[in-house]
Amino acid sequence: MIPAYYEFSNHAKVLSGENAVENIAYELKVLEAAHPIVVTNRQLRDLGLVDIVLRALADGGIDVCAIYDAVPVDSSVDVVNDLAKTFRKTGCDAIIAVGGGSVLDTAKGANIVLTTGSTDIKEFMGSEVITARAMVPFIAVPTTAGTGSEVTGAAVIKDTERHVKMGFVSYLLLPDVAVLDPRMTEGLPPRLTASTGLDALTHAVEAFSCRQANPLSDGYARAAIDLIREYLVKTLEDGQDRTARLAMANAAMLAGVSFSNAMVGIVHAIGHACGGQCSVAHGDAMGILLPYGMEYNMDVAGERYGELLLHLKGAEVYASTPAAERPRVAVEAVRELLGDAARRAGMPMRLSQVGVTEADLPAIAATAINDGAMSLNPKDADISDILGILRAAL
Repeated sequence: MIPAYYEFSNHAKVLSGENAVENIAYELKVLEAAHPIVVTNRQLRDLGLVDIVLRALADGGIDVCAIYDAVPVDSSVDVVNDLAKTFRKTGCDAIIAVGGGSVLDTAKGANIVLTTGSTDIKEFMGSEVITARAMVPFIAVPTTAGTGSEVTGAAVIKDTERHVKMGFVSYLLLPDVAVLDPRMTEGLPPRLTASTGLDALTHAVEAFSCRQANPLSDGYARAAIDLIREYLVKTLEDGQDRTARLAMANAAMLAGVSFSNAMVGIVHAIGHACGGQCSVAHGDAMGILLPYGMEYNMDVAGERYGELLLHLKGAEVYASTPAAERPRVAVEAVRELLGDAARRAGMPMRLSQVGVTEADLPAIAATAINDGAMSLNPKDADISDILGILRAAL
């Protein structure tokens, strides 16, 4: 059914394929930039992934004015503000972010600070708070296949003082260019491959079933799930399979476009809270919580989940499953994929396996209820509902 009204936008240019990184120098010239700062972390520098980008830039005649490699596992307010300060001090004119969701979100946060002339990202928490029109040129090179941050107008940045993950949402945060190159993810360990892949799956499922879903976001979500079904396990079996790696990078990108427009729901709200309160890795929280969130939403979103069975298990299973049973089988399919990831890569299946205890649940629930994603979940929830999901997943 077509919604009475919806909006959809994604202006990021996508470069996908072998040696896509080699085109970054040209894209910078199109953006009229010549002195970028490369944002990353020390681990990616040690792995040599940043060198691939630096060599491509040098070959293209681009002078990198600074390398900022102090981004932590969870993007934080202090790091965002420090990056913006470094950018200004070194006279850079563009940002190239090489990394996972934390690196890309740090770059987005710094872009807010730089564009607004501010010194503190905390001034701009929320949705569509930014009013500037000319953002700093920004190219995103993801090294994981999960967050989709390379094509989203959202960033999640941790306030370490309050132990809260703050959300920033604006179409202005979309990178100018997203570069999907299989070389950038082929060294990702199986454990992180599984975690980030399930993050992408959760983006697609929640975008497809939340209140802001629309025909365009639905198309991206369906395509993402098709690729995840076919290629996630292949990347766990052979991390050097570049065809599978590129497919998963595209899956994460497609899911990112979908949820950037349709948004997400209760699984992300609780997952953000688990990360803020107990430092649970985001992808781990998503994989663990997704089937429980789907079960909670079943009486409202069951028909939509039933549609997704076609993409989760393929045409044969979908056709042979009675319509009334499809929502339940869809949840089983998600659990089956999580189980595969647990067996092949050590992916956790319970919150207790990632350090969450019964004593943590009230604080997690109190944080989750105020997360912006709650407002777009297909079904309303209160603290007791969230506690019920947490206890089922513990």
